[in-house]
Amino acid sequence: MPAPHGPRRARVAFSDSAAKQLDAITSEAELHALDRALVVVSVDPDAGELLPGDSTGPRLRQYVDDVERVRLVYWVTALKTVVVVAFIEV
Repeated sequence: MPAPHGPRRARVAFSDSAAKQLDAITSEAELHALDRALVVVSVDPDAGELLPGDSTGPRLRQYVDDVERVRLVYWVTALKTVVVVAFIEV
């Protein structure tokens, strides 16, 4: 019997600086591209590559979609239920 629902997605939240970046996006094409990238990291929070750094703060990850030309810098909580986007580049 197939499962009634698909895989659970992580909840996505934005830092204040990322929210400001999001507010500055006016192009519908850029919003669509960003939405697709957010879906990727919400379905698979480990999709991005780990950025170099130490263990004193959150481990930052970077997801880059070269086709859509989107870059997200984010971290995932210990329970892997929340993806906090720290930086958006479209």
